[in-house]
Amino acid sequence: MSKNKTFIEKKEEITRQWYEYDAEGKVLGRLASEIAQKLIGKHKVTYTPHNDNGDYVVVINAEKIEVTRNKANKKIYYWHTGFPGGIRQRTFSEMIEKNPSKVIELAVKNMLPKNRLRDPRLARLKIVVGTQHPYQNLIKAK
Repeated sequence: MSKNKTFIEKKEEITRQWYEYDAEGKVLGRLASEIAQKLIGKHKVTYTPHNDNGDYVVVINAEKIEVTRNKANKKIYYWHTGFPGGIRQRTFSEMIEKNPSKVIELAVKNMLPKNRLRDPRLARLKIVVGTQHPYQNLIKAK
């Protein structure tokens, strides 16, 4: 029998780092998948599926995110108000004008696993319009 045991990181031992992504000129889906990996913690050797050992992510220049082809006009976001006949919709370009951080938040949210850990992971995602944010002293130089 082998004496090697599988390493499982305990909640008390989790250390979180801060990462900053610049959305300027980046494609929405590719950026969202990178962010989801960091929030989940799959980039760490200490990754444990049942523990939330992901890191913090700050996204700057959210208003400058791009999509490929003609998705700016054809990609539609739907939601329902809860009232009869309350279906609402907005195109990608309208969403970028109205609330650019919501576009990135929805893309990342849909790339995270649909389980109890999704909300705490999303809470570590900080999306900023522009380049100035209050987390600059927490982020290590790349």
